[in-house]
Amino acid sequence: MGKKRVVGIGMDYSPTSKVALRWAAQNLVEDGDQMILIHVQPPKSDHTRKQLFEDTGSPLIPLEEFRETNFSKQYGLTYDPELLDVLDTVSRTKGAKVVAKVYWGDPREKLCDAVEDLNLDSIVVGSRGLGTIKRVLLGSVSNYVVTSAPCPVTVVKGASSSKF
Repeated sequence: MGKKRVVGIGMDYSPTSKVALRWAAQNLVEDGDQMILIHVQPPKSDHTRKQLFEDTGSPLIPLEEFRETNFSKQYGLTYDPELLDVLDTVSRTKGAKVVAKVYWGDPREKLCDAVEDLNLDSIVVGSRGLGTIKRVLLGSVSNYVVTSAPCPVTVVKGASSSKF
């Protein structure tokens, strides 16, 4: 068995971020690795925990706490039973330690900050499949992370018919 790795997953609850999570759980995370779900809330969001952790991001949130509905609401996160099922499965079957962390700000910058903050060995993000014009106008989170993150980045494309 090799070195236990720390793998970050960018999560915004979009279909492609869920496909990226499932892909990482099935293909990347190995026995004993740590999987960190990274959520980036908009800078103008106003949740009770933001006042405490806006500058540094939340503390690492264990899966057991993350699964509680009220806890998710304190951070403005979506309670998603399917997502929790994937996390429970990877924790149980692969012995991975699963935690979450919440940041506030621009997702492009915060995902790259998370790489250094959390000492990630790799990060996995979904791709929305923006066309060239939309990518230029709106910016692509995955493209920014690929070019700016100081670790290996996996971009998982989600087919339009992908089901989580």
